[in-house]
Amino acid sequence: MAEPIRVLVTGAAGQIAYSLLYSIAKGDVFGKDQPLVLVLLDITPMLPVLEGVVMELQDCALPLLREVIPTDKEDVAFKDLDAAILVGSMPRREGMERKDLLKANVAIFKSQGEALDKYAKKTVKVLVVGNPANTNCLIAAKSAPSIPKENFSCLTRLDHNRACSQVAMRCGISANGVKNVIIWGNHSSTQYPDVHHCKVIVQGKDVAAFDAVKDDAWLKGEFISTVQQRGAAVIKARKLSSAMSAAKAICDHMRDIWTGTTEGEFISMGVYSSGNSYGVPEDLIYSFPVSIKDKTWKIVDGLAINDFSRAKMDATAAELVEERDTAVSFLGV
Repeated sequence: MAEPIRVLVTGAAGQIAYSLLYSIAKGDVFGKDQPLVLVLLDITPMLPVLEGVVMELQDCALPLLREVIPTDKEDVAFKDLDAAILVGSMPRREGMERKDLLKANVAIFKSQGEALDKYAKKTVKVLVVGNPANTNCLIAAKSAPSIPKENFSCLTRLDHNRACSQVAMRCGISANGVKNVIIWGNHSSTQYPDVHHCKVIVQGKDVAAFDAVKDDAWLKGEFISTVQQRGAAVIKARKLSSAMSAAKAICDHMRDIWTGTTEGEFISMGVYSSGNSYGVPEDLIYSFPVSIKDKTWKIVDGLAINDFSRAKMDATAAELVEERDTAVSFLGV
């Protein structure tokens, strides 16, 4: 058996983590022969709840799970990590200004970035889920200067999966028959789900999404707004935010980092924008199409961008620049 890896999940007493931990511990993410130690971090008032989560993980009697460590201390949580999944963040409360939300999250992700820098392995792969995910990820990366920026990414796979599913349902096929959807930009309502390079498998053949769907107005209108607003629609219906689908997307994202993407296919991830070929401003965490090999992502270059796409990519970039500048102004505080 391989040596166990150390995997941290923050916000571990929350509902996304509750949907996530079993899949990780069972081997769905890091491999069926990869033992692991799960480290669960949450705030002190949540420790009794966390104890219940630990009991349940123990009661699953999973062969790969060597140890579960619940903690409210960053020096314990971030020590010698191979992977960190940062789910916990300050949620937006009623009457809260976006600026106040950013300020609260800058404090959290600055502290966690510093802890990664101080205690984790320099090879650690960090996935930021807690919203605003792109900017939280950027703050964590900036606060961990000794860890390569390429080791940080934020979750836009849920949006990617939502987009694939919408196209699949429209075409009456299963979701794995849709590939190369792209989510550009921010994990917010300005994100741009782009199907101009998407392929749909129809009767065993790859067909361009626009030809398979045969409804350009839907693809350029309702499809985009459905994906952009899907999180809000789930909250409205469930009175709680997406948990099962978010956990599945986290698993997909981390599994692809660990094992790579299929040749000729790409997925969406929020990654460091510096040096990209799409004219996206430098020094952002922006969602791009990426391929992954040997645990290293690469932005897929050379995709044609039409005027429709360009305008939407620029709009979400502008939002991210504004978010970054506000957040960075709090870093010195």
